[in-house]
Amino acid sequence: MKIALAGAGAFGIKHLDGLKNIDGVEVVALISRTLEATQEVAAKYGIPHVFTELDDALKLEEVDAVILCTPTQMHAQQAIACMKAGKHVQVEIPLADSWEEAEAVLNLQKETGLVCMVGHTRRFNPSHQYVHNKITAGELNIQQMDVQTYFFRRKNMNALGQPRSWTDHLLWHHAAHTVDLFAYQAGSPIVKANAVEGPIHPELGIAMDMSIQLKAANGAICTLSLSFNNDGPLGTFFRYICDNGTYIARYDDLVNGKEEPIDVSKVDVSMNGIELQDREFVAAIREGREPNSSVAQVLPCYKVLHDLEQQLKD
Repeated sequence: MKIALAGAGAFGIKHLDGLKNIDGVEVVALISRTLEATQEVAAKYGIPHVFTELDDALKLEEVDAVILCTPTQMHAQQAIACMKAGKHVQVEIPLADSWEEAEAVLNLQKETGLVCMVGHTRRFNPSHQYVHNKITAGELNIQQMDVQTYFFRRKNMNALGQPRSWTDHLLWHHAAHTVDLFAYQAGSPIVKANAVEGPIHPELGIAMDMSIQLKAANGAICTLSLSFNNDGPLGTFFRYICDNGTYIARYDDLVNGKEEPIDVSKVDVSMNGIELQDREFVAAIREGREPNSSVAQVLPCYKVLHDLEQQLKD
């Protein structure tokens, strides 16, 4: 399978590192806006074609699928462009930053029948898979999730400490992980959602702090705190409070409520959530099936985000 990857930044590199572990997969094109820097990454990973425009890569007949690691504001339109070119597509989270664009992507996916998957990585992290397997086996049910998503991002920099050409967003990007994961793990749709936000940053034009409350149809609740002002441990930390145990997930690591480590090394074929996400994308294409985290499966998350945005505007 031949793949084109758009976006040679911090997250694009994570996908390249994951894809090289999947048999029968070759990244044949790398697209990013700065030619020289993109050529350097392509040379390191042995990628033959380098472009600064996605459309040029879509013209390559050999390309079967595209992975989009581009700025949020480009995701929906680029996903649509890929499917119109007959390519399967995996678009990094978030699918879009508006409900209208998210719906447009799903409508085209239904029309084309192509695989369109969204990078909701938490569904694939071994730590969260461990909890999900217990839930589906009937061993526990979530009563509450308490989630903290914390960064120190008062300047517009990416995960590698490089200047960003676009502005990140607590609601449409970072909250999307938890809103989708909560409904997925609760096994029940979200029926109530509330949000408040802190002051707007004078230069970035976004809220730097946000608090979200969610309730699922089965009664489970979720409290999510997000901040770009947190000068401390960075990342997202999930506390699962269940009827039969408490679990704390930190990316691919898991402990119980007493901070005792839980071995999740045998949950899947890798401990790397991004690699597992890419494996699902490739497998769904090969098997002609809907992937976990398909655009259809995650679309309810974006309706919740839309509704929360309307609340915050009122």
